[in-house]
Amino acid sequence: MKLIKCIIRQDKLSAVIEKLADNVPGLTVSEVRGHGRQKGHSAVYRGVEYSVDLLPKTMIETVVDDSRVEDVINLVRNAAMTGQIGDGRIFIVDVEESYHVRTGFMDR
Repeated sequence: MKLIKCIIRQDKLSAVIEKLADNVPGLTVSEVRGHGRQKGHSAVYRGVEYSVDLLPKTMIETVVDDSRVEDVINLVRNAAMTGQIGDGRIFIVDVEESYHVRTGFMDR
């Protein structure tokens, strides 16, 4: 099993979830902040300019069988890509075990 963590633009969340709906068993969505090459930007609030270093993003996490990883990556990329800096990142992490809280059942 693999944990897929997708950090995307906030406005692409609906499109990505729509593509993943029939292809993943479940997912978790979190609002996150960070920066990569985009590095933030300047903003003006009440006439005062300030720097916004950490930009708002959305993180989607899902666990899938190894055989489904490439399909999920392609679905996310196609739905989230704008071609601009700041489109996001996808991270793949090995999952050794998982447990169902209610039943204690372990997946491997």
